[in-house]
Amino acid sequence: MDINVREAKLADAPFVAPLIVEAIDEIANRLTGEDEPKAILNSLEELFTRTDNRHSYKNTYIAEINGGVAGIMVVYGGDEAPLLDKNLETWLAAKGARVQTIEVEAREDEFYIDTICTAKQYRGHGVGTTLLQYADHIAKEKGYQKVSLSVEKQKVRARHLYEKMGFVFSEPWMIIGEEFDHMVKGI
Repeated sequence: MDINVREAKLADAPFVAPLIVEAIDEIANRLTGEDEPKAILNSLEELFTRTDNRHSYKNTYIAEINGGVAGIMVVYGGDEAPLLDKNLETWLAAKGARVQTIEVEAREDEFYIDTICTAKQYRGHGVGTTLLQYADHIAKEKGYQKVSLSVEKQKVRARHLYEKMGFVFSEPWMIIGEEFDHMVKGI
């Protein structure tokens, strides 16, 4: 099965938003200021079409199999995160959402994998591995020497993949009151 990774396009929004929700679960509520599933998806699609936030199509890569979306990955530099998140906080305030400070999720010298998700029908076919390898490629192109991600403690299968790909536990990390394991690898 051939897996092709490409930059996201605006037309990918309806395919990307549900995979972001699947990956980040209730964090999507906070990042969109919404509680209803349809409103969350609509807000994520709106954020995807913008260029100034973490979930922009400019930070998103698509894994395709036979032309279909098999997985997604949202990445950015830790040094870019403060501005991306400030813009997100401003957007939330403008739409009247309760705005909290969005926590920094990476160190400034890290290339951060914010969100990665494989569509259910493609799990076990190497999509996650391919996306993680592609993150290394992008990071090197952008001049980073480290790639990082944060994984929820209960996501044992995902953590196993990350460890297999060379990520090691760096430190505990709190995101929206939930403890994650911050994992880093040198490239």
